[in-house]
Amino acid sequence: MSEDPGGGERRVTLITGASGGIGADLARVFARRGHDLALVARSADKLHLLADEIESSSGRRPLILTFDLTKPDAAERIAADLDAARASPEILVNNAGFGLIGDVMELDGDEQLRIIDLNVRSLVDITSRLLPQIRTSRGKILNVASIAGFFPGGPGMTIYYASKAFVLSFSRGLAQELRNDGVIVSALCPGATPTGFQERAGFGPHILRGVPMTKSIEVAEAGYRGLMAGKREIIPGWFNKLGAAVLPFAPKDVILMLISRVQQKRR
Repeated sequence: MSEDPGGGERRVTLITGASGGIGADLARVFARRGHDLALVARSADKLHLLADEIESSSGRRPLILTFDLTKPDAAERIAADLDAARASPEILVNNAGFGLIGDVMELDGDEQLRIIDLNVRSLVDITSRLLPQIRTSRGKILNVASIAGFFPGGPGMTIYYASKAFVLSFSRGLAQELRNDGVIVSALCPGATPTGFQERAGFGPHILRGVPMTKSIEVAEAGYRGLMAGKREIIPGWFNKLGAAVLPFAPKDVILMLISRVQQKRR
C-alpha cells in the first residue's frame, strides 16, 4: 500500500529496508541533502514514525510503500504504486536484507530461501523494473552489500555471505554495463554496525565485544558521499578497508577456518 502526500510529478529517492538501522539513517541523510523520498519496508508503523520525523525536519513528507519484499509480486506492485503516485525514481537504494547464523543443515530451509528472496531476488527485480526510469534521468543506484562479500565464503552464515558476494558482483557488473549511460552504481560495504541485524540473525549477547564498529549514521553518511562522488565501492571504517585490501591475497582455506571459528563463538 502507498501513501501519496501530494499531487504532481515528483522525482524520488527510493530506499528499501527503511524502517530501521542503516536504511533509516540513509533516509535521514538523503532527506537532509534535499532529496524527496519513497520509503519501503514491511512495518507501516515504523515508516510512519520515520516519515513524521523527516517531514518535521525537512518539510517534505516521504511517500510510504508498505511491502514485504520477499513476496514475488512486491517489486511489480512498488513500481505500480510509484506510477500511481506520479513518482519517478532517480535514485534507488537497495538496503533491505537480513542474515541468520547457523550451518545450512541446521537452519530452517524456508528461512534460508527468504534470505535469498530478500537479499538477492528482490534486489534484482526492483532494480530491473526501475532501471529504465533511472537510466532516463541519468540517476544513481546504491546497493548495500557488506564486507562479507569480499570473503571467500562464510561458514556458519553461508547463505548470507553468498548473498552479499552476489550483491557486490552484481553491482560491479551493472556499473560496467551502464558506464556510458551516465548512471552511477555503487556498492556500500559496511562491516560490524550495531543495529537490529545482530539480534535478528541470532548472534549471542557479546558478539560485538572487541570488534571495531562503525555507527549506522556514519555508514549512511559514507554511503551518500561515495555515491555522489561516483565511487563504485564504498567501505566505511579503516578496519574494513584494510580487510578488503588484504583478503584477495590471503589463503582461502585459512580465511574459511578463521571465519568458522568466529561464527562458533557468536552463537
